[in-house]
Amino acid sequence: MQRQAQLSITDTVLSALEAVLRTNEVRRHLDLELFDLDLLDSLGTVELIVRLSESLGLELSPAEFDRTTWATPRRIVAYVEARLE
Repeated sequence: MQRQAQLSITDTVLSALEAVLRTNEVRRHLDLELFDLDLLDSLGTVELIVRLSESLGLELSPAEFDRTTWATPRRIVAYVEARLE
């Protein structure tokens, strides 16, 4: 049961990233450097935070954003999973 929940969190995060970035590359390359490749910027980050907050019922704030923690899809998934525990 817990594994299924983790998969849905991963899917939710990746779906939000796909919508914000308008690419499905994030699903195929979980270690894609989002900021270094100019795929994600400050406006996109705020949009992602809003999407994740709404879809997961998680209170996220741009003030707690850390570029290193949010650098790749894999790191974002790990951060959200940790916040939901």
